[in-house]
Amino acid sequence: MQPHDHSPLDDFIEFPEQDMLSRSTDFLSTMRRRHSVRQFSDRPVDRAVIENCILTAGTAPSGANHQPWHFAAIHSSSVKKKIRQQAEAHERGFYEGRAGQQWLDDLKPLGTDANKPYLELAPWLIAVFSQKSGEAEAGEKRQNYYVHESVGIAVGMLITALHNAGLATLTHTPKPMNFLTEVCQRPDNERAYMLIVAGYPADNATVPAHARQKKGLDEIASFL
Repeated sequence: MQPHDHSPLDDFIEFPEQDMLSRSTDFLSTMRRRHSVRQFSDRPVDRAVIENCILTAGTAPSGANHQPWHFAAIHSSSVKKKIRQQAEAHERGFYEGRAGQQWLDDLKPLGTDANKPYLELAPWLIAVFSQKSGEAEAGEKRQNYYVHESVGIAVGMLITALHNAGLATLTHTPKPMNFLTEVCQRPDNERAYMLIVAGYPADNATVPAHARQKKGLDEIASFL
């Protein structure tokens, strides 16, 4: 593709204003039903659903359109077991003092601890990696731009797509996360960004009351 080569915007759909309002209201209601879940069922989820959700994430905007991300979709029981073992080892250190008392106090309303059985039980884990550099078509390395911002947008779109498909999710960010690079056999130019648990919620799944408390519009936005 040559520089400044453009094609017509022929797939944009404009809705009547009243439809815009109703669509935005309906989507808000849909997303208000999205909750972080820590009790998952082992019910299988079709790989094609996960593929579509990852492809949705791949439509995210990115610096210079370099798309500096990789999604490792993990279904293997043995790989999930390795991830759980290493994640829990790091988490034990976190809860035994590395986090600091203030952080631990802030987590108490959520009822979290170092035990992460869902990392084995849920049908899918999606390890997200950011790429500080990539490869051009000729094979040489090229710098990526706004990597953290670009991958953050893609992750948000992935979580939204998974919820829209009818799945529950949980974002998990063990510190450090470099063990994911080894377990998932990713190259040195990639850094583990986040682990997303995806599947059906267990029949006894709960949502902490604290997690349902969301800030109002006047607390998160200003209109100038």
